[in-house]
Amino acid sequence: MDLELKNKVILITGGDKGIGLGISQVLAKEGAKVIIIGRTEKDVVKAVEDIRKEGGVVDYEIAELTDPKACERVVASVIEKHQSIHGLVNNAGVNDGVSLTGGSYETFINSINKNLTHYYMMAHLCLDELKKNQGAIVNISSKTASTGQGGTSGYAAANGGRNALTREWAVELLPYKIRVNAIIVAESFTPLYKRWIQSFPNPEEKLKGIIENIPLENRMTTPEEIANTTAFLLSSKSSHTTGQLLYVDGGYTHLDRAIKPNN
Repeated sequence: MDLELKNKVILITGGDKGIGLGISQVLAKEGAKVIIIGRTEKDVVKAVEDIRKEGGVVDYEIAELTDPKACERVVASVIEKHQSIHGLVNNAGVNDGVSLTGGSYETFINSINKNLTHYYMMAHLCLDELKKNQGAIVNISSKTASTGQGGTSGYAAANGGRNALTREWAVELLPYKIRVNAIIVAESFTPLYKRWIQSFPNPEEKLKGIIENIPLENRMTTPEEIANTTAFLLSSKSSHTTGQLLYVDGGYTHLDRAIKPNN
């Protein structure tokens, strides 16, 4: 299926690692002009070089997205260099473990800024271009907003906000034919996920227990699978899909985890 993304300028925050990198790679393969936005230059440059080796068209911007001025600079630079923006993938964030019992006002607010505020800022700043192009926004979110996890109040609240903003923007942007959807991620073995697993006393046992409870095929969702759905939601092939929270999670969030593939 031709997703008709060729030469479309699409920004991906946190597009240099994990799920974001998977999204950048898939969009590049579809012919989009990928703009990776990240804060660690060596990681961003490596991602860009790898995509270019595969024939993809990719550019990048270095920014700390918790700084509103940095968001402004990035979007202005993209518009100056590429004259247009067709799509935005809000992806950057970190499950930072700011809990109710161990957190504070300062750490909670910092977590919201790391995980939610820049979703609003980037969408707000890209809006004029998205209006011109009847573009699309995809927000990457997490099951923590639906299930809870324990010990991560800031991240869970931010993801609840991501989901709510997806629905709110979908309504507000109807007159401009801008579609807004979210992908809800559960268990995907990214570098950040690996670091989280390693925080447990028996990481291999912990990981095995999680995988056994993923209903579809008892395996983790790959970044590529999340990226494929993202590409579809950005494309004209999903032209009547907006305001949706799509769980790309092998059934982990909603299906009975007692289900086994051979049942």
